[in-house]
Amino acid sequence: MLDATRLLTNLRASMAHHEIVEGKQLSPLIAYLSAWQSVRLSRTHADMLADVRFSLGCRFFLEDIYAPRDFSQRDYDGHRIYSFMNRFLPEATLAPLAMALEVNTLTQQLDLALAEAMRTHLGVEDRFDRAQYEEAYRLCDNYEVRARQIQLIVAVGQRLERVRRVPFIQATLRLARTPALRLGWVEMQDFLERGYLAWKSIQEPATFLNNIGQRERAILDRIYGNPGGAPESNPFLVSDGGPAEIVVI
Repeated sequence: MLDATRLLTNLRASMAHHEIVEGKQLSPLIAYLSAWQSVRLSRTHADMLADVRFSLGCRFFLEDIYAPRDFSQRDYDGHRIYSFMNRFLPEATLAPLAMALEVNTLTQQLDLALAEAMRTHLGVEDRFDRAQYEEAYRLCDNYEVRARQIQLIVAVGQRLERVRRVPFIQATLRLARTPALRLGWVEMQDFLERGYLAWKSIQEPATFLNNIGQRERAILDRIYGNPGGAPESNPFLVSDGGPAEIVVI
């Protein structure tokens, strides 16, 4: 509670100026890639989306993390808030935010590399098919980095599970809301509140994280031809009972 009080005091004193950053227009290929991967994720984990134990957490990830829209302002604010809070809060308290920022940055880098491989080597300008997507994956030749991305996502969830049990987290977010909104930190404040409530709603976090880690690793291993990969009959482990092909309408 002392950390929360100190943080709020310094928030009011030091962050009065909220910087607006210019948004980026997503290229047709990046926009389609984001949409395709969002559909793929929603179909791979459709069973958890339909399960009340996990649905809110899944939906937050699909709509607030991996959606085909520009997150320039939120991402900029996230790094700035981390740098600010790092002066007042223990590193252990900020570990989930630091890891989440790392996952976000890594994901963007991987998407840009994937799009560049499609554009440069496969002549893709906007829409692509499964074969082109997987060929670009292999052309990037970054299996270990992709595996780390999956490990980090699971690790962030494990850290958040520890934070969820810490007293006063929700109260601190509620106290921060008025000064944050008055100072212009609307998008980031909403993101933090929705994220906390979404994670808090997950009733069996270990099952949730294990499912994500195992499924995403199996898909990655199949694309790279490694043992233990997803079956060719269901290459993206679609769990909604529909056809295995991923289609963006």
